[in-house]
Amino acid sequence: MTTAVFAFYLFTVVLIAASVLVISSKNPVHSVLWLIVCFFNAGGLFILLGAEFLAMLLIIVYVGAVAVLFLFVVMMLDIDFSMLRKGFLSNLPLGLLVSAVILAELVLAMRGWQPGVGVAMAGLPGNAPAGMSNTQWIGSVLYTDYFYVFQAAGLVLLVSMIGAIVLTLRVRGGVRRQNIGAQVARTPKLATRATQPAVGGGVEVTGMDGPVSRGGPAE
Repeated sequence: MTTAVFAFYLFTVVLIAASVLVISSKNPVHSVLWLIVCFFNAGGLFILLGAEFLAMLLIIVYVGAVAVLFLFVVMMLDIDFSMLRKGFLSNLPLGLLVSAVILAELVLAMRGWQPGVGVAMAGLPGNAPAGMSNTQWIGSVLYTDYFYVFQAAGLVLLVSMIGAIVLTLRVRGGVRRQNIGAQVARTPKLATRATQPAVGGGVEVTGMDGPVSRGGPAE
């Protein structure tokens, strides 16, 4: 067994095991950490394929930014796990039914699928041309042949981000929010006022909600 074959099986086994732990861990923080392990091993597989740019992109972008963002969001959310598990048993039959339907669809699709049949293999990009690095070749193909698909993927991600923000936004009462219009329209006359306070009487400052007394005679 060569070193490349041994590295392939090592990365593959660790990747599959980590992916199972991502969906089976009860703690969401542990799930994110196992997801980082998946990204590292997937990067190793890309290196074995000769796609070092994709490997570094996976590690730098997904591990250094996306996974860390997931980790911070999970740690900052006040998740009540008891409430999440409260309706588990009541929704279990529906979940098993949906899982069985999806599994049956996958089995039927895999039984009727034949690799390479009806696919125009000649239109797929081959190896990088002579004198062009892997990064230059990927950029050339991505921004010429697949430019519209690349932009469409960006729009899908943008819509997903906006949808996630809208679904998770909660308006809470009793919270003072910033009023940009009032701040822009504010003049020095509204902010300050010349007064002649008595000795030890303090100073009155005009705030956004009206006069506010500051200071006062010493006790």
